[in-house]
Amino acid sequence: MIFNPEHECMDPELRKKFQLAHLKNLAETLYERVAFYRKKMDALGIKPRDIHSLRDIEKLPFTTKDDLRENYPRGLLAAPTDQIVEVHMSSGTTGKPVVDEYTRNDINIWRESMARTMAAAGCTKNDVVQNCYGYGLFTGGPGAHYGALTIGAEVLPMSSGNTARQLMVMQDFGSTMLTCTPSYALYMAEEAADAGIDLHKLPLGKGCFGAEPWSENMRKEIESRYGMKAYDIYGLTEIIGPGVSFECEAQNGLHINEDFFYPEIIDPETGRVLPDGEKGELVFTTLTKDGTPLLRYRTRDITYFMREPCSCGRTTVRMHRLFGRTDDMLIIRGVNVFPSQIEQALIEIEGTEPQYLIVVNRGETHLDEVELQVEVKKEFFSDETKDLEVLRNKIEGVMKSRLQIGLKVKLVEPKTIERSMGKAKRVIDNRKI
Repeated sequence: MIFNPEHECMDPELRKKFQLAHLKNLAETLYERVAFYRKKMDALGIKPRDIHSLRDIEKLPFTTKDDLRENYPRGLLAAPTDQIVEVHMSSGTTGKPVVDEYTRNDINIWRESMARTMAAAGCTKNDVVQNCYGYGLFTGGPGAHYGALTIGAEVLPMSSGNTARQLMVMQDFGSTMLTCTPSYALYMAEEAADAGIDLHKLPLGKGCFGAEPWSENMRKEIESRYGMKAYDIYGLTEIIGPGVSFECEAQNGLHINEDFFYPEIIDPETGRVLPDGEKGELVFTTLTKDGTPLLRYRTRDITYFMREPCSCGRTTVRMHRLFGRTDDMLIIRGVNVFPSQIEQALIEIEGTEPQYLIVVNRGETHLDEVELQVEVKKEFFSDETKDLEVLRNKIEGVMKSRLQIGLKVKLVEPKTIERSMGKAKRVIDNRKI
């Protein structure tokens, strides 16, 4: 379902005119109201009046997560404090948090973005949405909540954790849509199986999953265990929260709400803007935000753009699902490795669970040593050492073929690897680099 056909299906040339008008206004606002951006623009010799086309965005400065932390708590605020109605902060980071402040207009943009996101996954006013994203300063729970309310659906604001209660409510209230991280969706499925609950007999038909990278094979695993359609969604606290982009029924890339968030792909090393179809770092400019708008924010997420027409009818640019992050990428003996590559390979191997942990150490010879801990399905975990050895050798062979490096595989019993109610921790890098 298309929530807002007028904007989601707008003629791309007309959309560009809107984007340019908002970009000019944004540059003027930030130059006048935010000392950080005025200093950045002056250093580059650029003034708001120099923006004449969308290509001129390349003249404007980038913003990084470090910039946000250094300006904590309100150094990037562009609106009067009496107009701020809500504040959120990033999760899972070290040091000072990243802050996003919302005016009432910003909340309305967020509601609209998430309504489009959830409607694309089939959410209607007749749905019962079990929202298992975390609430509070984390944007996941409130974002999905706003989107469901905007559509008119019934919301169960469960937040994350207390899985036994989650499963009870899921059955008793007839939840039809699930929103949470993909890793928590799989964890709930495991707990349901242990409790003798057949998820296929429940009315759950769809789910919106995000907040962490996940593979196509992980999608298949979730769909198989629940008997539902699983949709990928994308967002980040710095930009608005969830709702920046989303999959439609075609599931061929994620549509970006580009009337609100102007996207670019750059070479992460040089900052040069890359052409469509070329993989690089995703960058966003918040065209319509009032509270803490950002210019050319470097997300560190790796993807590429797809502009060919989508069968759903939306005309917005699509981004390929994430390949990983520049700062999550492991360089092992000169080879770039993303945890998502390992996850995708594991799910294809019979006998393994989609739970793993990558431990990286620097050995006595100063070479990188990688141990991949993999959970084995209960029915495959045997006392026969030779059976486990065959499986271990198979995994090592697949990883060598896919990654072009050797990994030491350690098979562990089911539920050995620590579970997360939010974003899963997949890597422990003990190297002193």
